[in-house]
Amino acid sequence: METESGIQAWLPVALSPSATALMLLGVILSTSIFADAVARRTRLPRISLLVMVGVVVAVIQQLVLEVPEPRPLDGLGEPLIHVALVMVAFLLGGELTLDRLRSTGALILIVSLSVIGVGALAVGIGLLALGFPLVVAVSLAAISVATDPAAVQETVHASGDSRLRARLLLGIVAIDDGWGIVVFGLAMAVLGWLLSGAGGGERALLEAGWELGGALLLGAAVGLPAAWLTGRLRPGEPTQVEALALILLLAGLSEWLGVSSLLAAMITGTLVANLSTHHTRSFNEIEHIEWPFLVFFFVLSGASVDLYHLDEAFGLTLAYILLRLAGRYLGGMLGVRLARERQADLPQNLGLALTPQAGVAMGMALLAAEQFPAYGTLLLSAVVGSTVIFEILGPVLVKRVLR
Repeated sequence: METESGIQAWLPVALSPSATALMLLGVILSTSIFADAVARRTRLPRISLLVMVGVVVAVIQQLVLEVPEPRPLDGLGEPLIHVALVMVAFLLGGELTLDRLRSTGALILIVSLSVIGVGALAVGIGLLALGFPLVVAVSLAAISVATDPAAVQETVHASGDSRLRARLLLGIVAIDDGWGIVVFGLAMAVLGWLLSGAGGGERALLEAGWELGGALLLGAAVGLPAAWLTGRLRPGEPTQVEALALILLLAGLSEWLGVSSLLAAMITGTLVANLSTHHTRSFNEIEHIEWPFLVFFFVLSGASVDLYHLDEAFGLTLAYILLRLAGRYLGGMLGVRLARERQADLPQNLGLALTPQAGVAMGMALLAAEQFPAYGTLLLSAVVGSTVIFEILGPVLVKRVLR
């Protein structure tokens, strides 16, 4: 029998991977209680605290225990993160009701297009001016469009703010990832066309079209029957089982079909919110069980940082962070000025509230690294490093804009 090393040598029985995972899940949930207590006393957003806990986990795992791969729960972390994002997207889709779109729809469109347009141009042109390669500049410009809806939604809900600026932020993050998918797909198509000929560009364009169009089809295929069935399968209000079934179906089917799970979940949420006239409680059921999954999402996002490669892209990461912040600020200012009839109700720094960035950006970086392997390590290091900063700084900026 091999001699066990480390802490397991002191235990009377072997520590199995499943036992380790279960204990780590318990520890992660326990940290959320600690984060709540600290947040109440310091006014720091609990999301930022949870991401910082994740970074501490990464430091212990990679630098102290010398485990090279940043996978704190092995194969369990990715499904948890995926389910949390689908829950958030479903709830954000529920914000896009016809009544709300009639009152703020044009404003959402104006501000969101202004923020993503100015923001992407600021990042792309800025990185090119600083001498970074075309692939890196265009890829990061497209990735910069994505926003983390979980961080924005949680901070807005925790604030209890129901003013126009809060409703506008929820509406924008509900469609931001849709814009992000479109912009990223087009950017990859253009780069593929320039660097590998027409075949590479056509392939990238087809993949982006399927990711977007397939998500619309999946959202409708799940959302239409769900809008009629939910709440009717048994008398009374919908159960948590029905709500969880929707989320898991969306998460699993979207991964299997290779379409955007966030866009599919937003379409489903929008259909359920607008067509389920017989009740309004599906979203309440999701909200009751959402927070534990969000805790896993924020902690595991911080714990997924690869500390060994951060120094390789320090200059690029710093430039990307500063340019994205500048682009968001200027884009928000332009959007507020364009929306003249509502300008008095909106702060000039509205774009800074759209700073958080997480899972979608990492997914885009992985796709870009796969398509352009020569720049893969550089892109991944910059996106992961900046994501930690944006997840810590972002909720603070959201609170500042709401104040």
